[in-house]
Amino acid sequence: MKALIFPGQGSQSIGMGKELYKNFDLVKKIFKEADEKLNYPISKIILDGPESELKLTENTQPAILTVS
Repeated sequence: MKALIFPGQGSQSIGMGKELYKNFDLVKKIFKEADEKLNYPISKIILDGPESELKLTENTQPAILTVS
């Protein structure tokens, strides 16, 4: 049996996924797609904050999904 485990709310932090974003075009594409689907720059919130914005549930959930 195999299982995939994804982090939940509370595991978010500013800059999560930054190394992946810097090193892989596919990750940049995923972040861009998330921005487009949400109609706001979730990638900026993930990568640069502020933390108060990232902690909001409406941002935390799509941020964790995007990075996962």
